[in-house]
Amino acid sequence: MQRFLQPSLSWRLLGAGLLLATLHLSVPALRAGPASDADALLAKMTLDEKIGQMVQVDLMALKDKSDVQKYFIGSVLSGGGSDPADNRPETWLQTVNEIRALALQTRLKVPLLYGIDAVHGHNNILGATIFPHHIGLGATHDPSLVEKAERITAEEVEGTGIQWAFAPCIAVSRDIRWGRTYESFGESPELVSELGAAAVRGFQGSKLNKNSVLACAKHFAADGGTENGKDQGNTVCDEATFRKIYLAPYAAAIKAGAGSIMISYSSWNGEKMHGNKHLLTEVLKNEMGFKGFLVSDWAAIDQLSQDYKNDIETSINAGLDMVMIPFGPGEKNNYHEFIADLKDLVASGKVSQERIDDATRRILRVKFQMGLFTNPNPDPALTAAIGSPQHRAVARECVRESLVLLKNSNNVLPLKKNLKHIAIVGKAADDLGMQCGGWTIDWQGKPGNVTSGGTTLLSAIKKAVSAETEVSYSPDGSDLKSADVVIVAIGEEPYAEFKGDRQELNLSPADAALIAKAKAANSHVVTLLYSGRPLVLNSALDQTDAFVAVWLPGTEAEGITDVLFGDHAPKGKLPRQWPANNEQLSVDHTVGKALFPVGFGLTYNYLTKK
Repeated sequence: MQRFLQPSLSWRLLGAGLLLATLHLSVPALRAGPASDADALLAKMTLDEKIGQMVQVDLMALKDKSDVQKYFIGSVLSGGGSDPADNRPETWLQTVNEIRALALQTRLKVPLLYGIDAVHGHNNILGATIFPHHIGLGATHDPSLVEKAERITAEEVEGTGIQWAFAPCIAVSRDIRWGRTYESFGESPELVSELGAAAVRGFQGSKLNKNSVLACAKHFAADGGTENGKDQGNTVCDEATFRKIYLAPYAAAIKAGAGSIMISYSSWNGEKMHGNKHLLTEVLKNEMGFKGFLVSDWAAIDQLSQDYKNDIETSINAGLDMVMIPFGPGEKNNYHEFIADLKDLVASGKVSQERIDDATRRILRVKFQMGLFTNPNPDPALTAAIGSPQHRAVARECVRESLVLLKNSNNVLPLKKNLKHIAIVGKAADDLGMQCGGWTIDWQGKPGNVTSGGTTLLSAIKKAVSAETEVSYSPDGSDLKSADVVIVAIGEEPYAEFKGDRQELNLSPADAALIAKAKAANSHVVTLLYSGRPLVLNSALDQTDAFVAVWLPGTEAEGITDVLFGDHAPKGKLPRQWPANNEQLSVDHTVGKALFPVGFGLTYNYLTKK
């Protein structure tokens, strides 16, 4: 999902008398039963109530919160900046429960689905456990570990009262110039299919039920195949190729029970996905048998034309069931306008009542399957467990299993814990924001101490070594001559979509110079690269003795030191090829031999004694 930076949310409902026992929200039992009850409820609904279910509004767009009742809004999300003022889990829970309580004051008391991007942990929330981004999890090649990570994420999401995560991203990323490459498990449809299905099971369980957090497979489809890796670009290929590479993960996600799918901004052979009836209805719903509902990306239908009413007609008739609308009254293409236009389109026969019923039925069916009509209250214990040591232990396991050892000359690694002096250089070594990457608290992420509870590499190394070992740190690499080993931590500044798109991927000159400086001052250099994709290393690989791709590991850097100091052997294998030059950034147009092939990864034959 795309997010635009917005001012922090400051409104509060407490003074309006709308808080209904925040931690003990109750729902009058309208109907309890299987998903088939959706038809019975649908028969009672007016057109206004049906259209309301098809609307998802960003929290910041709700200038008047009573609109949730007035327009029977079926879903609310928190996009960029739509956070409670202090961004604590307890305040999130209170905020979400207040909004959900409003929906239960409508005539039919249809529960509201609240959604959020939780793409590597519950990443918007201060103190949450932040896992490696998908590219790191892809390097584990371990579906059971991915499922376990997403189960922890689901529990932390549910601990804030939220029932819907816009994850997993199951893009098959074919060109690493794409700024969302790190959201992809890898370049092969087989790996993405296997790990994507595992992620769906992690969020939802074996099937949708009262303990599920609704998964949202995204972005349908071929967002990872656009020309030159351009975000929201155009994928050009025949249908056979499209099906083999880009549809395969969706077949696996549907088989795993994914209850929702988000549509991509991108186009296939020049046609925008949000208006492609062949793909959304004929292929995804009819041929592939998807029974859940389709949701748009952030204001994505607006890109279909300059006429918003036409955009609504085109996208709904194409098969879109729910529309994500970040704009409120007074803004262009807002949710008031959407509701009025869709009602008029139905009245004029341009959108059929049958299409409205199908969309509403799909949404209601998922809400019944999740038990929202009878079991809306999150377990308070889940709130208390957000960022817990038990959750962080799983994230730490994910980190150590994801590290890919690319070089280890003369068995420099693993390091001994009782070395006299370890010098650490590079700003990434003590920067939690760089360690976590984009989609961390802020949409684009940012450097610095972005969240609480995390452990940087510097802190993890100090904790891992003996009390007699001197650990020195200088971001610019000063005073290195007396060190037994120099650890260089380099990498990309945080970014997300748009800002992450690049046409060349050389290691930055500053990072290359830092490695050269370390090598000139010391005979033993270990380089750790924080990145959302492979970078072109040029001479940097030759100037370091050991080189580890640590990807974007999240908050638990002790998973890195578990491997550096030999408590665990490196197991990660490349989920995509590593380019030797900037002519090899696209899998489909590789020139020459890659620096490292898919599946490459060294290990140790011995471990350090604890």
